[in-house]
Amino acid sequence: MTNKGKFYITTAIAYASRKPHIGNTYDVVSADVIARYKRARGYDVFFCTGTDEHGQKIENYAAEAGISPQQYVDNISAEIKRICELLGSTHTHFIRTTDDYHVKAVQKLFTKLYTQGDIYKDSYEGWYCVPCESFFTDTQAKDGVCPDCGRPLRREKEEAYFFKMSKYQDKLLSFLEQNPDFVTPENIRREMINNFIKPGLQDLCVSRSSFKWGIPVEFDQKHVVYVWLDALTNYITALGYSPDKKDEKYEKYWPCDVHVIGKDIARFHTIYWPIFLMALGEPLPKKVFAHPWLLFGNDKMSKSKGNVMYADDLVELFGLDAVRYYLASAMPLTTDGSITYESVISCFNTDLANTFGNLASRTVAMTKKYFGGTVPAPAEPTEFDAELKEAAKAAYDGFVENIENYRISDAVNSAMELSRRANKYIDLTTPWALAKDESQKARLGTVIYNLLETLRIASLLLTPVMPGACGKILSVIGADGDEFESAATFGALKDGYTVGDLPILFARVDEAKMMEKINGDK
Repeated sequence: MTNKGKFYITTAIAYASRKPHIGNTYDVVSADVIARYKRARGYDVFFCTGTDEHGQKIENYAAEAGISPQQYVDNISAEIKRICELLGSTHTHFIRTTDDYHVKAVQKLFTKLYTQGDIYKDSYEGWYCVPCESFFTDTQAKDGVCPDCGRPLRREKEEAYFFKMSKYQDKLLSFLEQNPDFVTPENIRREMINNFIKPGLQDLCVSRSSFKWGIPVEFDQKHVVYVWLDALTNYITALGYSPDKKDEKYEKYWPCDVHVIGKDIARFHTIYWPIFLMALGEPLPKKVFAHPWLLFGNDKMSKSKGNVMYADDLVELFGLDAVRYYLASAMPLTTDGSITYESVISCFNTDLANTFGNLASRTVAMTKKYFGGTVPAPAEPTEFDAELKEAAKAAYDGFVENIENYRISDAVNSAMELSRRANKYIDLTTPWALAKDESQKARLGTVIYNLLETLRIASLLLTPVMPGACGKILSVIGADGDEFESAATFGALKDGYTVGDLPILFARVDEAKMMEKINGDK
């Protein structure tokens, strides 16, 4: 396989305050699907995820738990990493903002920005939201509640260091206007320009002196570096960046090809982060993919509402491949996705059991029944072959185009549509009827070959999403060494191979019994 060069992908690092719910883990699964796809295409992928571990909220939680902040984040970070691995994440690097190399790099870059005049010392008085770790002006803080999360704000006054955002406002505006592809989807870019940049950027508080759990400012130890300058820079410190030294990894992989984040933190990644990089004299990332939220039904997940779902519970109930498939298929590009136990069961039964799993089991079973398990050579074409081959080409083209543009759910649907078309092909060609007529043996061989080949192509396309199930299918039909690009060619499956035994990949779920089990476990 030809090396197509580097591809650097990141998720937003998870805040190490509580165990993440399933909505928080969409970043990791979607980034992993992209990373697996890129590796399959021949790219040298560096995939980074991790945990954001500083701040007043964590200091408070640790005090409530009667342990040190470091002990607290050690526990939560380990849990977050476990969940990433449980979900099949193939990350190259897991960064923690308490890692020594990150701490030292942040201290040096803070000093650099201060020395060159981008950071200055002042005092701040305004409204502060502890959960969001954000300050708001009187105008933004209507009725004394946080405009982001709706929780009560508190009035605070303290000495702090500030970053001169306004200094880079015009440069950032020009960049965003000249690079319309920098942010996906487009409505997020317009929102940043019209709602935040054009009205005028406020200078940003980048240190705190009212609590201690953070990276100490090198030259003023009573201050700690405030969340966004600490957290956002993980994307470069993970590659060995420091203002006085740049690791080979940094030189190789930066700029980042795509940051995968939730839309709620788009402002920090499309305004603050580019400005920090401009001030440091470093290249900007190529793209920020700000996906919508995954809602519980129509509501945001909240422990207080009792509508939180966790990845480990879902994997135990439905299996890893099914959970990854649901997450990859349920999130549109521009509107919020939705998850309930009922919707997961419906998706499982419709797409995985009835469509993809059914195609795999029927095809392998018919190969064994009619040809003793040997992949037949195609011979006499049927009148429906051309349509199936066109569907296979459309599936490959659609999958590639969509995933290259981070339309993950559309890419998944392209592959699943091919499976639907193949099941229809079985009904149209009636192999069970052909098998009764010896004179139709060659035609039957063509039908079975085409089904095996369609199954191969669909499985190659869906491997980044469901590596377990697709890997089993490809192995059983003798295509486990096939490269992703071979899915573009119908007819690449070699005949003469003896297929193996395929276990039931997705056994249909009885919704009533499953819901009884779920409700009984709560």
